[in-house]
Amino acid sequence: MAANPDITADSAATGTDPITRLRDAFARLSNQQKILLAVALAAIVAILVGTYLWSRQPDYRVLFANLSEKDGGAIIAALDQNAVPYKYSEGGTAILVPAEKVHDIRLKLASQGLPRGGSIGFELMENQKFGTSQFIEQVNFQRALEGELSRTIESISAVQSARVHLAIPKPSVFVREEQKPTASVLLHLFPGRTLEAAQVSGISHLIASSVPQLPLSNVNIVDQNGNLLSQLKDKLTEAGLDPTQIKYVREVENSIIKRIEDILTPVVGSHNFRVQVAADLDFSHTEQTAETFRPNGTPPEATIRSQQTSETANLNQSPGGGVPGALTNQPPVPATAPLTQPPVGQAAATTGTVTLPQNPNDRGQINAAGVTSPMPPVSPPLSTRKDTTTNYELDKTIRYTKQSIGTVRRLSAAVVVNYRMEKDKSGKEVPKPLSDSQIQQINDLVREAMGYNQARGDSISVANAAFTPEVKEVMAEPPFWKDPENIAFGKEIFKYLLIAGLIAYLLLGIIRPIIKTMFPPPPPAETPEEAALRAAAEVQIGADDEEASQVDIDHLAVKIQKAKDIAQSDPKAVANIIKDWLNANGS
Repeated sequence: MAANPDITADSAATGTDPITRLRDAFARLSNQQKILLAVALAAIVAILVGTYLWSRQPDYRVLFANLSEKDGGAIIAALDQNAVPYKYSEGGTAILVPAEKVHDIRLKLASQGLPRGGSIGFELMENQKFGTSQFIEQVNFQRALEGELSRTIESISAVQSARVHLAIPKPSVFVREEQKPTASVLLHLFPGRTLEAAQVSGISHLIASSVPQLPLSNVNIVDQNGNLLSQLKDKLTEAGLDPTQIKYVREVENSIIKRIEDILTPVVGSHNFRVQVAADLDFSHTEQTAETFRPNGTPPEATIRSQQTSETANLNQSPGGGVPGALTNQPPVPATAPLTQPPVGQAAATTGTVTLPQNPNDRGQINAAGVTSPMPPVSPPLSTRKDTTTNYELDKTIRYTKQSIGTVRRLSAAVVVNYRMEKDKSGKEVPKPLSDSQIQQINDLVREAMGYNQARGDSISVANAAFTPEVKEVMAEPPFWKDPENIAFGKEIFKYLLIAGLIAYLLLGIIRPIIKTMFPPPPPAETPEEAALRAAAEVQIGADDEEASQVDIDHLAVKIQKAKDIAQSDPKAVANIIKDWLNANGS
């Protein structure tokens, strides 16, 4: 009885080592399948290695952005010197470094003076060449001053970059030809940022104080859109509007509103009233000087500051007369009778005494004003004078008055109170107006809280009205697929899913069919009927000489059995094959 060659081959293959089986399995593949298997395995290994490296790649953050080419080159050179990894942003406007090293690198670069901001300061004066002319020194000083001012202005939070241009004329010994310096400033502000009038004024004062003899009116400031910012400051100044004064008015009004709210909240509730206050403040600066005198008192009570008395007595001689010549120059002829001058009342006793001689040839004597003197032989007319000057003290008051700035001239307050909610008979809350006594009580409270002054002209108005309920706009939350966090998370998940899908396609779509080809499934076990049939066939083959024909019969039985197995495992495929046969026969 001859042995089955298939069984012998299978048993021989079963007893071989795995390397031999693998070699035999690989030999079953065609050249195209071998190449496809190698490419699929290489792709899977590359994807796994790339995913591992990508997961370990550090997170890069912005180190500096919007750098000039000179600063960018210096920073790149410093990073290469310190062996720090870096890369550029998509637009090339920013330098990115690992997130955990951002602050350390910034501090190290700052110690080296990087970035310089594209402007040169007074470090330009450190590298002066020998033999530099005075003109070059002056130009370098002006460039350094412009750079320092630009750096100072850029320290303002709203300013992204600044450029300063100074026009400093040469000094002249002639007053007529003397010119004042001028300054022009270009500010590049951050998107969505603006400068207030006080900030513009501060920049103008900063530049005017940094340049000698630069008047404040010669400083012009322009933004990146060409708007003249310094004009805003001039208009406010000319109109008499000071931002500081406006801010003070708002602070006074808010303070009064706060006091009124604090006193009304416990009474009517925080959401049941609204308050507005208008304050009229006086910012005029007034100085007054007054000098007043009181009327003098009665003379006995008046205070004498000084007193001066002057008393004089004169002997008046008769003037010369007559025709000029010898007769006029002759002495007078002696009188023939004595000249007498009787006293006049009490005047002689008070003014003095005069003694006349009995003999014409004798001289008389005068005693007046404390003066005693002999009289000439002929007594001329006598005149006396007494002057008295008295200065009294005067009452003098000097008053200097300076009014305070920001005094309140008038206050106006408006208060509206909501209706009070009360329950009706059915228990439902309905709004009802306040009574007159309640409104008057609120009015009195507001008066005391605001510091009401009728003489000042203050006014207050309290109204009672039903408030319209506020309709709260419910902001619809964006769908979860529009949420930025969900979008970022989805992108991250999509990357991993894409990698997993690609690996699954390579494993299931390419490698798995090739593996099935390399290692086909073993043939199914024989049933007892098949075994009996095979034994009968072998006996029959051994009994007669028709062994070749019996072998053909066995192969046909095996094929039929395989067809049955295929029909049971995949009936659709068998149906399609039969359909193709019918179509082929019909055609």
